Amino acid sequence: MSGLHAVRVAARLRRELRADVEMVRGHYGEFKVLVDGDTVVDGGALAALGVLPSGRKVLDAVRAKLSG
Repeated sequence: MSGLHAVRVAARLRRELRADVEMVRGHYGEFKVLVDGDTVVDGGALAALGVLPSGRKVLDAVRAKLSG
């Protein structure tokens, strides 16, 4: 499920922010979003349980990083 969530979030970032998105396969249960090498979202231990950050949370964090 996390793979599908990552694909959907990546598509949303491309569509709404016109961001250049690169997806990299991580370890099982890992969900991180980096902008220019800085982690802006880290799913942490909950990601391993399938509790992933919402698309809105990711979008807001990326937007904040890009504007700041």
